[in-house]
Amino acid sequence: MKKNLVGGQAVIEGVMMRGPSGLATAVRKPDGEIVVNKKPFITVASRFPVLKKPFLRGFVMLAESLVYGIKELSWSAQEAGEEGEQFTTRDLTLTIAFAIFLAILLFIVIPTYMARFLSGSGFGHFWLNMSEGLLRLVIFLLYVGGISLMKDIRRVFQYHGAEHKTINAYEAGVRLTPENIQGFSTLHPRCGTNFLLIVMIISIFIFAFLGWPSIVWRIASRVLLMPVVAGISYEIIRFAGNNFQYRLVRLLMLPGLLLQKLTTREPSGEQIEVAVKALEAVLPEAAEEDTAGGEGRDLGFAG
Repeated sequence: MKKNLVGGQAVIEGVMMRGPSGLATAVRKPDGEIVVNKKPFITVASRFPVLKKPFLRGFVMLAESLVYGIKELSWSAQEAGEEGEQFTTRDLTLTIAFAIFLAILLFIVIPTYMARFLSGSGFGHFWLNMSEGLLRLVIFLLYVGGISLMKDIRRVFQYHGAEHKTINAYEAGVRLTPENIQGFSTLHPRCGTNFLLIVMIISIFIFAFLGWPSIVWRIASRVLLMPVVAGISYEIIRFAGNNFQYRLVRLLMLPGLLLQKLTTREPSGEQIEVAVKALEAVLPEAAEEDTAGGEGRDLGFAG
């Protein structure tokens, strides 16, 4: 029987999962208790069906993952005993705005500005844009490598590994026990890390054909075309997830899988137990008890 698509992400001391019966975040509290926060996952595409179309759904999924992810990170930090209160709508808006600003600064403004120093090197416009794209890729890899060295982030990456192992076990159809799940890989083709690497690579080739206007227009063009890049990248990662049994697909996804070795760590049995609680809350069996779910057919990234 074909499994429902599930997706999710690691949070503070826990895991968020999205599935047919909604969205659920499981967190282990300081006293060892596992608490689960379940809610409907209602995508904007349910109100505007055109957004379910290929090359549009990817950007929608990315935006919704960002919003829901920050909300659940806030809740998980509160439950895990971190200082601070849960986000208000204003806090959430400011956090998302800052995250977008930082991404534009790191991965668009800085590499575009640095590429201008190559403009007198004799390279044509195509190769100047390619060089800019390679700079963007290097900055991204340095960023991922840098945060993977942070102690607090490494624990989040253990929960990321627990999330992947649990989804892999579910898709393989095995009984969801920590002992069974521990034997599965921490890597998954639909991982958000893989998606971001594909975004970086696709952007290199799309931006290479945009000519060499002023730096303001170069930055603006990259920002405006990012939804297009995200849409193409999502269709690639979705295709890979559905056809990962083919050797060529596995080979093409290999760089993203290798990069996940930086963003995942081997989890403990207790961390896997948390991931299982989150997954079980959003599976069809849970939907029989709580039918107020969202869309269950296009659930995005596995981490």
